[in-house]
Amino acid sequence: MRVRNLSFSVVKIREFGDLGVYSWGGIWGCGAGGEEVRFNSVKPLIIVGSRRVLLSAAPAVQMATTANTSTTTTKLIDSHLHVWASPKEAADMYPYFPGQEPTLPGHVDFLLEVAIVINQHNVFTFQCMAEASVDGALIVQPINHKFDHSYMTRSAKWTFISIIFLTMKFFMWYLKPDVVLCQHNGSDSVLKKYPTKFVGCCLANPAEDGTGLNQLEHLILKDGYRAVRFNPYLWPPGQQMTNEIGKSMFSKAGELGVPVGFMCMKGLNLHLSEIERLCTEFPSTIVMLDHLAFCKPPTNDEQKLAFSELLKLSRFPQVHIKLSALFRVSRKPYPYEDLSKLLSQVVSSFGANRVMWGSDFPYVVPECGYKEAKEAVSIIANHVPLSSSELEWVMGRTVMQLFQGHWLS
Repeated sequence: MRVRNLSFSVVKIREFGDLGVYSWGGIWGCGAGGEEVRFNSVKPLIIVGSRRVLLSAAPAVQMATTANTSTTTTKLIDSHLHVWASPKEAADMYPYFPGQEPTLPGHVDFLLEVAIVINQHNVFTFQCMAEASVDGALIVQPINHKFDHSYMTRSAKWTFISIIFLTMKFFMWYLKPDVVLCQHNGSDSVLKKYPTKFVGCCLANPAEDGTGLNQLEHLILKDGYRAVRFNPYLWPPGQQMTNEIGKSMFSKAGELGVPVGFMCMKGLNLHLSEIERLCTEFPSTIVMLDHLAFCKPPTNDEQKLAFSELLKLSRFPQVHIKLSALFRVSRKPYPYEDLSKLLSQVVSSFGANRVMWGSDFPYVVPECGYKEAKEAVSIIANHVPLSSSELEWVMGRTVMQLFQGHWLS
């Protein structure tokens, strides 16, 4: 089918329907007979059409990409997001944990890129992160894959299918079609494919048999993870993060120079004593509290006490706060301006160099959009107000300080 009058657009997906609708952008045009043709999938696709017409659209694509290129030397780093396999990849290679199948797309292409290659010479891309001028991110292992980290770290394997796929790609190149719509090869591990863009945070396995400690060492030393998440709700019933297994993993993380992130989804007050005890016994282990430790703007004395206890954790020099998933902790719609007072108090207690922004992608997409999630921080900060230097710490310098040597050009 010939396609003419091709146009490009970056659009936010608000509804997630049929499998394959994973793109931030749509590509559409008119068929030879005048009918409208639209492609929403980022699956590999060849469009053979008029080179003259297609190239006429290229400058607009290039302008859209170039316009979002940051000119500042300060990098913007997202301290908290997730990616997981597409349903097809889950069926073929990276299975979801039973009962944890995702309800929205989280494939790395949805976050990162859809590349349009014209005659193998000019490459133009629409990127979700680039649209927001975000340079890199800390990827937190999602519950969808639980303790199976293969989507993030498994190397590509030479299989019969992959050989056929590469052969097809060779013939595509040889025939030199006018336009090829490409996507990330799902068989490549995310961290190995994008080493300067992503850093990995693995998920601690608190199994009673103690195998989680060896798994943690392997994930850090062999697979290159640079942080670990403690989810207290994965501990065996009746057990706390301060049990022997928890202490061993927390201590090992400090020994290996790997920060530990805590997810207190059901309330900081339920896990405060555990966090205090671990910080006291192992002061060399860096701590990150996800999503403001799930403290919302307080509306009663109990909530005020919980937020007060959060601020008191600043007495532990190793504790850092993630200003992440704003839609989870705000009581108001976007741009979540009721968080300005909380941000002011957190920065006053911890210092901006211990506070870092995170999006909680892809959950944030249907809430407000990725770019808007980043912009909300500036809007909130204007009400505090934060200095430009403090805002730079929150938007990237803090997380780069924690993970030195990463996100370099």
